Amino acid sequence: MTGPLLILGGGGRLGRLLHPVWPDPNVVWHSRWPLAGHVSFDILDDAHALEMAVRGSRAVLCLAGVTNTSAVADMQNNVRLAAAAVRSAHAVGCPRVLLASSAAVYGRSDEVLSEDGLCVPLSEYGRAKLEMEHETAKLGSDLGVQVCALRIGNIAGADAILGGWKEGFVLDVFDDGASPRRSYIGPVTLARVLDTLSRAARLPDVLNIAAPGSVTMGDLLDAAGLPWAPRPARNDAIQSVVLDTSRLERYVQFQPVESTPPQMCAEIRATQGTVQK
Repeated sequence: MTGPLLILGGGGRLGRLLHPVWPDPNVVWHSRWPLAGHVSFDILDDAHALEMAVRGSRAVLCLAGVTNTSAVADMQNNVRLAAAAVRSAHAVGCPRVLLASSAAVYGRSDEVLSEDGLCVPLSEYGRAKLEMEHETAKLGSDLGVQVCALRIGNIAGADAILGGWKEGFVLDVFDDGASPRRSYIGPVTLARVLDTLSRAARLPDVLNIAAPGSVTMGDLLDAAGLPWAPRPARNDAIQSVVLDTSRLERYVQFQPVESTPPQMCAEIRATQGTVQK
């Protein structure tokens, strides 16, 4: 595939984390608000500007969306923004749209979570992202645009642990003495994964996005040199959320070090930010 990759929503928290470590200069970054090095327009209010930005792109990566901390009334914008990206790709002949979804679509489960498994999201955010997946899969099929929903796990530096650390931070500790275990990925590795996927010949409808395996949150904070205090986990606390990455590993080759807490913390430093806010 030729042409640049267009990244919609690149001015958000995740986009700002990825921007300094993106592996390929052949990329166009978008922001809703004026931002140096970005094209700026409102995706939902300026269809012409959106189509002009998409024209000539090899693929669109849509990071634009409403976060888990936003008002419930705004959650439907996750569907609208993704659908706008797909429609604009169809209008100008761009063959592929990658959409940032979330592991939140799965809900609660002690099993390793595969793309073919049951999705029972617990939050409005997870339900909105799952609706986004369903609506855009149908839309892409109808319009002849490849759509791949990326169910992204925890991102080191954009998470509530490393990205949200502050003095007095506490973590749940379970009966076995372990802190919560999650699928994670560092920002440098994530940028490489997303860039690689934008070039693949063909992608499935859904992909889990995380480094292979899982890490405990306590190990991540320890690797970052950030102190934390344990507290007994409540009965409803979720000990493990682990994504099956076997499908992703058909498209991307990982190095074992990329799954380790020290490397994930090093990748945060590579973004030229700090672990703390």
